[in-house]
Amino acid sequence: VVYPLMNRETALQNRIIVALCERGCYAVNHTVGDFYTKYGGRISVGVPGESDIWGVRSPDGKAFFIEVKMPGEKPRKNQLDFLEAMKKHGAIAGWCTSVKDALSIVFGEGGLP
Repeated sequence: VVYPLMNRETALQNRIIVALCERGCYAVNHTVGDFYTKYGGRISVGVPGESDIWGVRSPDGKAFFIEVKMPGEKPRKNQLDFLEAMKKHGAIAGWCTSVKDALSIVFGEGGLP
């Protein structure tokens, strides 16, 4: 389901989160950017480059970070740097353009737990 005000990448992120949670993981959207209050004040959240989805794989508790892109798009350098840093600290990290790709990142080839 795609809601009228939801962009395509957000809809893909949501489908990935649902698929991961259905397989026993804890997964959440991680928002990065500037937003404005109804009073005109600016609020900055996150750090540029941080991944779209953060989570914990079940049953081993291993942390994962997934950058989501639409087909044909690629991550920016700061996003790739973040993924590499997470890998160096022992986490699972990667970027994807589909639910299948995301499941393969977290669970390995075939995407099954």
